[in-house]
Amino acid sequence: MMYISWTLMRHGLDELLLAAHLFRPLRFLRWFMWWRVLRNRQLSHGVRIRRALEDLGPIFVKLGQILSTRRDLLPDEIAIELAKLQDRVPPFPGEQARAIIEKAYGCPIDQVFMEFNLVPLASASIAQVHTARLLDGTEVVVKVLRPDIEPVIRRDIGLMYILADKLQQYWNEGRRLRPREVVREFEKNLIDELDLMREAASATQIRRNFSQSKLLYVPEIHWPHCRRNVMVMERIHGIPISHIETIRAAGIEMKALAERGVEIFFTQVFRHNFFHADMHPGNIFVGRDGQYMAVDFGIVGTLSPEDQRYLAENFLAFFKRDYRRVAELHVESGWVPASTRVDEFEAAIRTVCEPIFEKPLAEISFGQLLLRLFQTARRFNMAVQPQLVLLQKTLLNIEGLGRQLYPELDLWQTAKPFLERWMSEQLGARAFLNRIKDNVPKWGEKLPQIPNLIHDVLEQAKSGKLQLQGDQEAFRLLRREIRRANQRTFFAILGSALIISAAILLGLDGYASRMIWDAPVLSWAMGITGALMLISNWPKDDRD
Repeated sequence: MMYISWTLMRHGLDELLLAAHLFRPLRFLRWFMWWRVLRNRQLSHGVRIRRALEDLGPIFVKLGQILSTRRDLLPDEIAIELAKLQDRVPPFPGEQARAIIEKAYGCPIDQVFMEFNLVPLASASIAQVHTARLLDGTEVVVKVLRPDIEPVIRRDIGLMYILADKLQQYWNEGRRLRPREVVREFEKNLIDELDLMREAASATQIRRNFSQSKLLYVPEIHWPHCRRNVMVMERIHGIPISHIETIRAAGIEMKALAERGVEIFFTQVFRHNFFHADMHPGNIFVGRDGQYMAVDFGIVGTLSPEDQRYLAENFLAFFKRDYRRVAELHVESGWVPASTRVDEFEAAIRTVCEPIFEKPLAEISFGQLLLRLFQTARRFNMAVQPQLVLLQKTLLNIEGLGRQLYPELDLWQTAKPFLERWMSEQLGARAFLNRIKDNVPKWGEKLPQIPNLIHDVLEQAKSGKLQLQGDQEAFRLLRREIRRANQRTFFAILGSALIISAAILLGLDGYASRMIWDAPVLSWAMGITGALMLISNWPKDDRD
């Protein structure tokens, strides 16, 4: 914590600390902070936060990368600056990687690999990658978790929770930004990345999904050599997606490449319901034939069928500028409370979207529109949807890549036919026929039994043996409660009658005394008896 505090002060973030309500009485101390003289006062808060995270190390850098995608929580200036963070992590020694691999396999490395390059091909905050050859000569890459990385991650996450608590407690904006929620989301994704068997399974699933498609190529996983901290996969040779000039020089059509990227995203989200959620430029390559290649499947996302349909309908409603339907879908899906007034929500969405739609479609950012929608919905207490956060992050990445490849990319025109086709497959006549086709085997299995079942039911009905099975204890309790209710009603009527009669006797003003012996005593006795009958038969729950 001392190192973190010193790093924050060194980058001028002590100003944010002293701005907190708790420390306002100590603001005079800033005049004794000699290092303030050495600061570049031209630097914005976003730049200083980015530089502080870079100095704090790889885990904090990765937190900053994830925070950069949460523009619904951060000011734009800070989010844009955090998006510049890169994993500039020094590699650990190759000999150490070799020792980790040998321990995982329980044998010398030369019994598994013909060649193993001790110099890493790439290094990141969680793992690093080495090139190698299997005993049969196959080129592979070997991904190795950093040694003792899990205790370091859990320690740093614990510190992040402490910082999040303090931020929420002492900063006015802290509660709105929900820092603990952000750290919890970060923790989940990071812990998942520590299991390379999980990543291997995700890569295999996406490879299988695109096995009959030329859109995307996913390297093959060599399962016999995979462990929790070691993963071996086919080595690919492609052009990094960020090398635009090299891609152009290869004769690849940029417009078609950008549109295929959009199609890959929507295919994964809506057709496969299993999408690569970390599609930044470092994980995407292009083959010489223009086919996309993807690596690093540590973070993947899925949607429920309901979320899929609501998202598709939301997108289509946006295409038609039907804001009423967008508002209704948010309420129907449970993303905003059921008590939300649809007309107010519709007006808020229209206020946000109409200025955007005044631009040509090719200039409208689909990801930014979705982002603005989430920001508006948050004003109406929209619950955080982790699956939608991953989707938003991936969509922003995909759109950024597409616009980088082909600045005139019209994401709307590219996406609309796909979504309309998917909706017709899900809700139209074709979907109905497909569901029938899927259920035919089940119906064929049950159909021969149906005549016998109908015959048995009719026979039992004819002989009077047909009985409805139920919870006998529940029926017994219900009957007993009905009897008690009837008794209470009877005595309540009788008690009320006695009280009313007593009141009448007392009100006869002496006439009753001449007709009835000791009428006051009798009336009081009747009243007390009636009251006791009412109290004794009052339902217990109400009496308590």
